[in-house]
Amino acid sequence: MEGAFVPCTNLGTIEVGVENPVYSSREGVMFNKSQTTLIQCPGGKMGAYAIPDSVIEIGGWAFCACNSLTRVTIPEGVTSIEGGTFSYCESLTDLTIPGSVMNIGDGAFRSCTSLSGVYFEGDGPDIPSGVFSGANAVSLYFRPGSLNWPDTVAGRPTALWIPLSLGNPSEPLAAPLRLRSGTPAPAELLVQRSTNLRDWEDWQTVSRTEGPGELNDPDAGASPYRFYRVVEIDGN
Repeated sequence: MEGAFVPCTNLGTIEVGVENPVYSSREGVMFNKSQTTLIQCPGGKMGAYAIPDSVIEIGGWAFCACNSLTRVTIPEGVTSIEGGTFSYCESLTDLTIPGSVMNIGDGAFRSCTSLSGVYFEGDGPDIPSGVFSGANAVSLYFRPGSLNWPDTVAGRPTALWIPLSLGNPSEPLAAPLRLRSGTPAPAELLVQRSTNLRDWEDWQTVSRTEGPGELNDPDAGASPYRFYRVVEIDGN
């Protein structure tokens, strides 16, 4: 069944009858009956799409040539992203990979020409050399203290990223703030903050091997403006 509707780029929805013993659908997307495997997203789906929490596997070519998708949210619990899954998604700009993902199939992001960042929340999964073939603008970001992240993976540069929340961490922002290093990831970073872009306060230090996996600034509400930057610490 993999890739059966690829590349039907004008297909807006896939509907499966409730009596079907093998397949099912939800919000126009096709799954197996138990909805643990996402089989096919229609090629005409537009904008942002959140994969249901029940999914543990994203099937091969499931989002292939979904040219109008700009964002896909992958839930914690997904363990496998099969080969060709997001290939030729030309409008996809960034993606966050949960720490539960252990395997990414070859060509999963082939020719994702607008993809600039893939953000990994856990240790480096098994990534074949051709995963990002033709996705020549992408950098791979990993959190401080996570493992299996050399300077390049599958031919793409790696860098540090730190999620940042402001004020009450139980009230997350609609879009996450991300502090990012340059590539390749330096051994150590200093995070600075400011209220006016002139005076910078040394705030937090993180490194490739240790440091907070995410940051919260409880003082963010004390000023109408708050700015952040990361500075590479010269270890020489």
